[in-house]
Amino acid sequence: MNLSELAETLAATLVPGQDQTMESAAAVVIEGVSGIEAAGPAHITFVANPKYVALAHSTQAGALIVEPGFASLKTPTLRTPNPYLAWSQVIGLFHPAPSYPPGVHPTAVIDPSASIGSRAHIGAYVVIGAGCIIGDDAVLLPHTVLYPGVRAGNRLLAHAHSVIRENCQLGDDVVLQNGAIIGADGFGFAKDSCGRWVKIMQSGPAVLEDAVEVQANACVDRASVGTTHIAAGVKIDNLVQVGHGSSVGENTLLCAQTGLSGSTIVGKNVILAGQVGAAGHLTIGDGAIATAQTGIPSDVAPGAVVSGYPATDNRTWLRTVAAVARLPELLKRVTALEKLLSPRSGQQ
Repeated sequence: MNLSELAETLAATLVPGQDQTMESAAAVVIEGVSGIEAAGPAHITFVANPKYVALAHSTQAGALIVEPGFASLKTPTLRTPNPYLAWSQVIGLFHPAPSYPPGVHPTAVIDPSASIGSRAHIGAYVVIGAGCIIGDDAVLLPHTVLYPGVRAGNRLLAHAHSVIRENCQLGDDVVLQNGAIIGADGFGFAKDSCGRWVKIMQSGPAVLEDAVEVQANACVDRASVGTTHIAAGVKIDNLVQVGHGSSVGENTLLCAQTGLSGSTIVGKNVILAGQVGAAGHLTIGDGAIATAQTGIPSDVAPGAVVSGYPATDNRTWLRTVAAVARLPELLKRVTALEKLLSPRSGQQ
């Protein structure tokens, strides 16, 4: 594919490199994608992070995707307001997602009462329970299990060993990566008079709206009562735990190893970075950001950026961390001052 075709596909503006004509830039043939350091003349790459700006001037790539105001380069550029998004589209052009032909593998076990839409691909050893309703164009890959009463919209993509428990509800375009568990029992126990833990029935389903993706080995627990609710566009990373009765707002990101205790309310467009933990029965407001390994014991205001434990304003936390690094030096200075000012020191 040449650059003029790529520019048209991405709705980007082609700008020739230094000492290039528009015709010669348009004719550059791109055969693949690569990172900026490893790219060769037949590759296209991108710059969206300022720390890679210097590499843009030395890369051997055949072309770069950059923002409209990026400096002139010797390499031809495709200019667009969102280079990272355009880059993701280019990857899809050169590495399209696998396609799965319609059909049901002979080892699949499908209850006669289940309803499956048209053009479904049902892989080996898939189990679909009684009363399940699945929309059109579903892809259920090997060893996927749907418990009785599951309802899923169109274009469900469930990778191998994903599980959807009883009566859970999924919208259109939901993606479950390998080992994702939707609707496992929430962690609820009550202690009896003999000091033994007695299981609390987890009666409420997990509900995932449209375009939710749950990645490998992540768990969205069912609720003891009501629902555990994941709104449209939410992306849940590997090894994330969403506790029972929690609610996550639209287009929020829950990054790797984040854990939400039961009844956590997370707003829209929130980012919880890796290993963030929320104590439960609290609210994280719309647009808030918690940096990696933040511990959240109480409510977070909308738009706040918090870090550390207990979660505090990110700028305050950064100053605190800088001060902690200086503690050994400060301790030496205090010890020296104490010796200088002590009565015994004065007698000497």
